[in-house]
Amino acid sequence: MEQITLGNVTIDRVREYYGTVDMTTDAFFPETPKEAWNDGASWLDPHFLDSGTNTVNSAIQTWLLRSEGRTILVDTGVGNHKERPYSPVWSRLETDFLANLARAGVEPEDVDIVINTHLHVDHVGWNTYLDGRNWVPTFPNATYLMPKDDFDFWNPENGHEPNLGRGNQNVFEDSVAPVHRAGLTLLWENSHRIDAGLRLDAAPGHTPGSSVLTLTSGTDRAVFVGDMLHSPVQILEPDSNSCFCEDPAGARATRRKVLGWAADNNALVIPAHLGGHGAAEVSRAGDKFAVKGWAPFAPYTEQG
Repeated sequence: MEQITLGNVTIDRVREYYGTVDMTTDAFFPETPKEAWNDGASWLDPHFLDSGTNTVNSAIQTWLLRSEGRTILVDTGVGNHKERPYSPVWSRLETDFLANLARAGVEPEDVDIVINTHLHVDHVGWNTYLDGRNWVPTFPNATYLMPKDDFDFWNPENGHEPNLGRGNQNVFEDSVAPVHRAGLTLLWENSHRIDAGLRLDAAPGHTPGSSVLTLTSGTDRAVFVGDMLHSPVQILEPDSNSCFCEDPAGARATRRKVLGWAADNNALVIPAHLGGHGAAEVSRAGDKFAVKGWAPFAPYTEQG
């Protein structure tokens, strides 16, 4: 199954990449106790962990929503032909992402809204494609919703020095600025209502402008959390950040707040990068959380 329905909203999972990100668990999650990986190896491997090499498996995917007659994309992955000298695993990719989107029934011209939960390299790549020698918007009829705080933070003209270092080099120039110049961006702050059932809210920590998208439709609830979680281990260990978080204390506070809301409201938690079934329901477990159940999306069976 590649599509589920929550209330009046359908959600498709559109794959760009699944497999290793060439990082060990210690490097990716330096704050996570080793026993969390050891104790969870039986269910983390192979979808989230290669226990033989102790490396993290991750998915790059876009969540395709159809809500109130509009076609919405949540995050746009890495993109093709992008120069990423300090993120070599994402450099000069040639994936079938647009074909996968077409298999879900959507052509680029059909997209009404693009949501970038934040502006990291693996969340904005398909905002643009290479047309000759120019980067142009992939979704010409869409409004691109970007958090203003991230737009300002990652704009190289503003001279910020991120924790990510040069890992985001070229990203603003080839995947953000072209759609802004085309007049397609809406830079929002604090909160933004998309329709009766979809709302964006600031959720800073991972980056200054990181956001979550909350879905409320009928009796169903879900929250698209971007990189608030990279691994289900962070559900069990909610104070464990990835190495990419700009504000570690803020990231921990946001994670606990959002997971608490999800547990109390029986909401599906939908991160950007989970392999396996892609999303999970959570419950409280003392001062931590547990995986209560998985979404019915079919796991990816092949890497690449």
